[in-house]
Amino acid sequence: MLPENKSRKMTSVICDIRWLLLAAAVAFIYIQMRLFATQSEYADRVAAAVESENHCTSQMRLLIDQISMQQGRIVALEEEKKRQDEECGQLRALVKDLERRGLERLIDKVQVPVAAVVVMACNRADYLERTITSILKYQRSVASKYPLFVSQDGSDANVKSKALSYDQLTYMQHLDFEKVYPERPGELIAYYKIARHYKWALDELFYKHNFSRVIILEDDMEIAPDFFEYFEAAADLLDKDKSIMAVSSWNDNGQKQFVHDPYVLYRSDFFPGLGWMLTKSTWDELSPKWPKAYWDDWLRLKETHKGRQFIRPEVCRTYNFGEHGSSLGQFFQQYLAPIKLNDVPVDWKSRDLSYLMEDNYAKYFSEIVKKATPVDGADAILKARNIVGDVRIRYKDQSHFESIAHQFGIFDEWKDGIPRTAYKGVVVFRYQATRRIFLVGLDSLRQLGIKDP
Repeated sequence: MLPENKSRKMTSVICDIRWLLLAAAVAFIYIQMRLFATQSEYADRVAAAVESENHCTSQMRLLIDQISMQQGRIVALEEEKKRQDEECGQLRALVKDLERRGLERLIDKVQVPVAAVVVMACNRADYLERTITSILKYQRSVASKYPLFVSQDGSDANVKSKALSYDQLTYMQHLDFEKVYPERPGELIAYYKIARHYKWALDELFYKHNFSRVIILEDDMEIAPDFFEYFEAAADLLDKDKSIMAVSSWNDNGQKQFVHDPYVLYRSDFFPGLGWMLTKSTWDELSPKWPKAYWDDWLRLKETHKGRQFIRPEVCRTYNFGEHGSSLGQFFQQYLAPIKLNDVPVDWKSRDLSYLMEDNYAKYFSEIVKKATPVDGADAILKARNIVGDVRIRYKDQSHFESIAHQFGIFDEWKDGIPRTAYKGVVVFRYQATRRIFLVGLDSLRQLGIKDP
């Protein structure tokens, strides 16, 4: 038998070992439980990651499908744009071809205008009413060809009210508050304001409203029954012959005693004004250089029209009744009041105007001048009275011309070396009803290719 002390010690050791084993077992169980919990959490995370990846894959495939659809639409739109560009190109080519041929075309059943007609007004309401009444009498039947405008300079209430009372026209108002500084003492401010108004109105009609031609009238004019037919025929001349700067309805020597034939038209180196038509291409040239005042005198300068000429009638298609205005009635009783306004119906569409083309006119005009009987000497006018048929009288210089013109009663004014109505220095007018008088400058015959007698 073991001693009692040893027995107790062994029992104590065994007991300690049991407690150690129990502690180890508890620790093992705890570790196993933690491992199981960690594995479960990891498994849940893996499952969530897999689900997220599957969702991302699904979304990516959806985006790829949408991108493919958009790319298909882009390709279709590009093809549609290419087709529309081709169609637009064809349409532009067609429009250019129609314009080149000068065909009359309709857009939405609205006829393309021959020209806009603008009445330049300021502060004469009674005059404006008379002018509009005259225009509407003949314009109503051709309103689509000749849209009518009134352009007022300033704010006269009566003029504005009168213009707005007509449904058949478009009203424009030019308000200019810029101070005028005349370049020379004694000049009328009115001429500066008129020049500004003309430039503004023509810029509006050509650039804002995009008309190809404009006919300019003043608020003291009446028109002839064939006014619009005349300008329609003249528009064709303007388009074909670039040596024609503008077409006028006025003849400075158009007084009753100096005209006869309503069918005859002339070329002139002198700008007539008083009812005239010009094209947008000509205005493109004139607008940037437009003068501060006296625009009509500026248009009569050789450096302005650069060798180009103007078409004018023998018998006027406008009548100026403006005794009171900015020119203070200058020349009215002597030259304007007796003007003959055409009252003969003329079928301009059937008239052959090719003789007015630059290449034809010099020959045409030289032939009629050549046939006229030459008369010279101090008693030339007396001799002319006793000659049957046309007569030509030579003048030496401006003072000589003025003397002869004064005796006959025609305009004796010159501008920049050119007598009113002259072509190559030749002024023609009727005398004793049907006969023509040609006042011929020293160099005129040479320019016309006529040998001196």
